[in-house]
Order: sequence, then structure tokens, then C-alpha cells
Amino acid sequence: MSPPNAGQNSGQNSRLIWIALLVAAVAFLVYRAAFTTPGMSRIYVVDQPVTVSGTLPDGTAQEFSWTVEDEVPLRAFVESQRAIAAGTAAGGAGSPRLSMSRTIGTWFSAFLTLAIFSFLWRDNPLYKLAEAIFIGVSAAYWMVIGFWSVLVPNLIGKLAPATARATVIPGLDEAAEPKFIFLVPLLLGVMLLWRLAPRGQWISRWPLALFIGVFAGLRLVQFFEADFLNQIASGIQPLVAVASEQTISYGESFANIIGVVGTLCCLTYFFFSFEHKGVLGSASRVGIWVLMITFGAMFGYTVMGRIVLLVARIEFLLNDWLWMIDPASNRVVS
Repeated sequence: MSPPNAGQNSGQNSRLIWIALLVAAVAFLVYRAAFTTPGMSRIYVVDQPVTVSGTLPDGTAQEFSWTVEDEVPLRAFVESQRAIAAGTAAGGAGSPRLSMSRTIGTWFSAFLTLAIFSFLWRDNPLYKLAEAIFIGVSAAYWMVIGFWSVLVPNLIGKLAPATARATVIPGLDEAAEPKFIFLVPLLLGVMLLWRLAPRGQWISRWPLALFIGVFAGLRLVQFFEADFLNQIASGIQPLVAVASEQTISYGESFANIIGVVGTLCCLTYFFFSFEHKGVLGSASRVGIWVLMITFGAMFGYTVMGRIVLLVARIEFLLNDWLWMIDPASNRVVS
């Protein structure tokens, strides 16, 4: 029999182990960032001027200029610093420099990545924080995208084109006239927001029902064409595919035969009017194999997509953050 405080001691030992690992990780990061060459997770940029020609609402031609930051590798920054120190180049706005905002962004991205990975240990506050930030930022981002790509051009640009041209859509057609039919979606949108009012929430059900019905009808037609008609067309391909007038494409013909036979065998498996014996039973067993191969390929494709995401995040941690790998040789300084 174990002592009464065995579980408590085990929990304390586990906590001490995790604290020791955390301290070691922080010490490693500090050492690598401050005492090693070339360091880690530093983003260097160079200011690039951009100039485009445009037309004001009154028809006057004018040039618009601004500056963008282009990321450059460590090698370009070191070469620029050496040239400045040797007197062969002058520093200034056109020279590579350290971008503190992007560097802090890289550290924050690494923190969020590790916080998400911490769920492999157990559910914890860091994971919940990263999850909340991801959901909140995603919702806000798509709200802004929807506002500028849907609401502004399809509402303001249709109801008040002159105002939109003078404020938010300078490139709007000057011949555009107000289309008051778009007052209908404006009214439906206001009714939809009525759900937030203290009274009359039932008003929001009418536009919601309309949106769901229209969306379901449109998607029904799309899915009918994509998932039904196209599959039927793929199942009635010619068994002998002719590449030209006198040439047979044996590869395409073999693929068509496999597709037709596999489709018929799968349909046979779901045919329950007769007992699966003899030829019908053999065809249904082949159909089972075809179904299992299809499901396995779909599952493998899904897993492969998730593995690609995992590899991308690990590459970000090792390359962009820790600088432990350098696939593009961007940090090779002679």
C-alpha cells in the first residue's frame, strides 16, 4: 500500500520538473538571443519608396507616394553595416535596419504557437489565452474584410456613388447612378440587427429565414451540379479513350475502366434486394475494398494537410524564431 501523501509528492515532483524545464528554456533563449552570433529572431527591413499616378475626384492627375518596409536577410544588413563602417556607403533611410515591431511580432507569434502546443500537455490558461486571441482576431479581421469588400461597395457605392467616390472608393465609375433597390438589403440588415434590441427580437427572424432559404437554394444547385452531375459524368466515361484519330490512350482507358468498375461494385454493395452471393457477392466485396480505399485516401489527405500545418509551424520556430536552421542561406555571413 502506498503512503497517503504519495500522490501529493508525485504532483509536487511533476511541478518541479516542469518549472525546471521552463527555467532551462528561458535561459537557453536568453543565451541564444544575447550571447551568440548572429543571435535569433531579428527582422531587418529596408524602406522602399512607392509612387503611383492617380486621378482625384475632380479629374486632376496627381502622383501619390508612400514608403513600404521590405524584409531583407541578415546578410544584407551585415554587408550594409560593413560598407558604412568602411566609408563606402552612407547610412540613411535606404539602409537596412532592425524592425522592432516585426521582431516583437515574431516573438509574440512564437509565444502563441508554443501556447497552442501546450495543449499536448493538458488544458491550461496559456492555451485558452491563445485560443481566445486567435478567435477574436479572426472574427475582427473578417468583420473588417466584410465591411470594406461587401458593405462599402455594395451599399454605400450603390446608394450614394458620389459620396463613395469622394471618400472611400476613389476609383468608382463616374457614370454610376444611385440604385435605390439596394434599400431593400439595407432594411433587411437593420431588421437582422433588431435581435440585439430589448424588444421585438422576432423581427430578426424574417430576414434570417430569407437568407437561409436563398443560401440553401443556391447551394443546392451548386452541390447538385458538383456532387451529382459531375460524378455521373465521371462514371460514364468511354472505356477506350482515344488520344487522337489513330492512337489509343492506354493509361486513360485503364483509369476509366477502374472508375466504372469501382462505381458499379460500390453500387452493388448497397443493393439489398438480393442476397449477396455468387457474382453479386463478389462484386459487393470488391465494392467494400473500393470504399475502404476511398475513405483511407480521404483520411490520409486530411492528415497530410494537418501535418503540413504542423511542419510549417515547426519550421517557423526553428527558422524564423530560433535561427537554428537556415534553408535559404539568408544568414550566412562571410
